[in-house]
Amino acid sequence: MKVAPGVVGVSFLLALLTWLLFNGLNLNSDRYDRQTQALADFTRFERGMSREVLTSRAGLSRNYDALVRMVEAYDAAVVRLREAAGSDREENAAIDVLAERARRQEELIEQFKSQNALLQNSFAYFGMFSARLSASNDKSLVAGVSALAAAMLQLTINPPSADADEVQAQLDGLAHLQSSPDEAASIRAVIAHGQLLHDLLPAVDGILKAVVAEASNREQDAVHALIVKRQLGARAAARKNRLLQYLTSLLLLGGLVYFGLLLRARAKALRRRAAFEHVIANISMRFIYSHGDELRDHVEHALEELAGCIGADRAYFAWRSATNGNVYRWSRDGLRLDEGWPERALGLAQRFDGGEDVIIYIPRVRSSHPHDLMNLLEEAGIRGWLCIKTLSGQQQGAILGFEAVQASALSQWAEFALFRMAFDAIRNAVRRVKLEQEKERLEASLQQARRMETIGTFASGIAHNFNNIVGAILGYVEMADSGIKPGSRPAASLAEIRRAGERARELVGQILTFGRRSRGRQERISVEVLVAETAALLAASLPSHVKLTISQGVETATVSGEPEQLQQVILNLCNNAAQALEEPGFVDLRIAEREVIHPLRIGRTDLGSGRFVVISVSDPGPGMDDATLERIFEPFFTTRTDGTGLGLATVREIVEQHGGAVAVQSTPGEGTRFDVWLPSDGSRDPVSPQQAPSLAFRGAGETILVLEIDRRRLLRHEEILAALGYEPVGFTGLPEAEAACRSARARFDAALVCHLPGGSSLDLAAALHRAAPGLPIILASPSTHDLAAHLLAASGITGMVHHPLMSSELAMTLVRCLAATPSAEGLRQIASAR
Repeated sequence: MKVAPGVVGVSFLLALLTWLLFNGLNLNSDRYDRQTQALADFTRFERGMSREVLTSRAGLSRNYDALVRMVEAYDAAVVRLREAAGSDREENAAIDVLAERARRQEELIEQFKSQNALLQNSFAYFGMFSARLSASNDKSLVAGVSALAAAMLQLTINPPSADADEVQAQLDGLAHLQSSPDEAASIRAVIAHGQLLHDLLPAVDGILKAVVAEASNREQDAVHALIVKRQLGARAAARKNRLLQYLTSLLLLGGLVYFGLLLRARAKALRRRAAFEHVIANISMRFIYSHGDELRDHVEHALEELAGCIGADRAYFAWRSATNGNVYRWSRDGLRLDEGWPERALGLAQRFDGGEDVIIYIPRVRSSHPHDLMNLLEEAGIRGWLCIKTLSGQQQGAILGFEAVQASALSQWAEFALFRMAFDAIRNAVRRVKLEQEKERLEASLQQARRMETIGTFASGIAHNFNNIVGAILGYVEMADSGIKPGSRPAASLAEIRRAGERARELVGQILTFGRRSRGRQERISVEVLVAETAALLAASLPSHVKLTISQGVETATVSGEPEQLQQVILNLCNNAAQALEEPGFVDLRIAEREVIHPLRIGRTDLGSGRFVVISVSDPGPGMDDATLERIFEPFFTTRTDGTGLGLATVREIVEQHGGAVAVQSTPGEGTRFDVWLPSDGSRDPVSPQQAPSLAFRGAGETILVLEIDRRRLLRHEEILAALGYEPVGFTGLPEAEAACRSARARFDAALVCHLPGGSSLDLAAALHRAAPGLPIILASPSTHDLAAHLLAASGITGMVHHPLMSSELAMTLVRCLAATPSAEGLRQIASAR
């Protein structure tokens, strides 16, 4: 829009100059020249006509062709005068007068041509007959003819009336002469032509005089005066127009010089812009091909280049959530940024109005009053400030700042909007590097997840075999316990064996659940009780030179989770700490609670706000370097020759499944500390201790169908059921069990379907349910978390127990199933038990 007035002004000047040019050229001068030439031709042709008339009168011209051409040229000159005059009324009026005279001249010439033709013809005949009569023998006739010829000659030379009378007298005298008959005809002819000459000569001479008299210059002079007047006026106007044209040319020249200076300034600005864009392009190219470890050098080099474009002494790029490691700075030699200044500049930039994404440009800092924001810049020693800020995007409150400290001010430049491009280039580069780091972290997590999935699949196969061993241990413990006196030392040993076996069975269930990628059951856990039980297990496994110290900052800390998994976390961390101690020392285990108000990043996990229980395990061992710390949670990574590399990977997997995080701090030569953050369930109520189910739930001789394909396990199950007061009937194949159910439907009170490795226990239960629809069926499975209620209902299952079997759990389940009907009530009990 700023260019429009200039364009209008230049267009007006060009139009004015063009108009003055055409008027200054005096284009009418050609018209005046044509008029003058036409008038001169008119006069020349008029004189030529007079000359031709005189020539014809003298008899020197044989024809009138030249006179006709003169007349036509005479008329053409008048026509040209009219055409050149155009619409000028005064000139047309003068030309009309001239044309009227020309018309009279042409009429006289036409009369002259007619009369002169007769006159010349009579002269010819008069001379011919006169010459014939002059040769006559009659002297009187010859004398009369001679006298007539002399009088006729005198009349021709001077045709006054006296000479005409003399000619008439001679004609009369010749007519009275007596002549011979041969000469009478010639005499009559001479008299006739003489009489005609007597009459025509005065008339022709009169026409000739009229022609000469009409050939006056008055009309030509009047027309010529008008032409000269118009021509002089046009020349004067042309001189004025040329002067105006000169002045306009000077004005246009000044405009051209002005616009040339503007174009020069714009060219300089464009060159500067192009150079700046070239700098930004180079910066962007470096960012494109830069890696994470090269980013800081590239950003600082970019700040230096950008600062050089406006003469800044210091430059920085920072955002509100940035830490000291993520603030990029540059300053000239001998200068440095004040402590915390880029961070304080963020808050200062937000106090300037202008919306979210603005450019703050203060070429020269001048404070106006004590509370002015300029004072803050002046107090910081800043003389000029350019700040590009934004409040949008992932990096809240990001700024790109340039400061003049040694210089009196920043360079004046109107293209500061280009710094937005530089700001975006730097911000996108930082974001890209962070995204690449996040991508690497996610890829590492994915690799770890794949490894853990492989481990889970592998562990599930081992767990099934290990489950059989644990089942044998627990089964024989149950049978041995029935023959031992309660309260004796062997009974206490068997109880410890049973407790360890139960933990092993729970661990097998945990491994199976992990292998199926499902979430186990959650319950309230007292951290104090969990640590105490774990310490009891560690007492027998820790080396003799390692002591375990426990410091508890809270008494009622509780979390929600699976006790076995969390106990495995503490066991793994404490065992790792003990293995790191080559000399006598202590493994310190601390329990504390932390309140997180703002989101906090622990390790690779972002924790939200809330209360967390922190379990810390530390040792004064040799510690780890940074390279080792980056890999300690990788599956199969270990620094010990006898290690498996699964301990810490399992720890982080379990903690993250519980919604927590793991952090590690280690310094070579100063020891290592692991912090396990677990979400607190927020309840301060004490957790009641878990009581083992009472063995008082005994049977009254009910018959239980047992379906177990392994004969040795079938014998153990039958012994457990017999010890509980039931009558077991075992089968190793489904057809035999179905046949027994169909042959005597009321024979069995309940059925126990045991785990089928490599097959589906649900299919066995469903087949029994079809054979005996009203028979309560109990399913023994290593893991019950991945069995849906509708599948259990479709298979006719009314109760579930863990495999391997525990007497207490089996006793309670049998009592519950036998007391209930095989209806929807049984399914509700299954759902509540799960």
